[in-house]
Amino acid sequence: MSTKKKAAKKRVAKKEYVCSTCGAVTTSKGHLCTPVVREKAYSCEYCNMVVGDPRHVCRPKAEKISYVCGGCGRTAAKKSEVCMPKKI
Repeated sequence: MSTKKKAAKKRVAKKEYVCSTCGAVTTSKGHLCTPVVREKAYSCEYCNMVVGDPRHVCRPKAEKISYVCGGCGRTAAKKSEVCMPKKI
């Protein structure tokens, strides 16, 4: 392997995963119950669960859904979360 390829391989950061159940962090998602890519993980403001899907819908959020987008039909709890909000 050339020196350039070795140097490039060393610079590539390994992807880190976080467990959405317990919060453990590792570079091997096989060691986690419910792995989420750490860069995409965030805590849901409704249920405080660590999730990686921005369209995550949990029971507390579903109970607060009050708007639907007039363009695409997406539902939301806040008027600011859809582009063409219509009250449900």
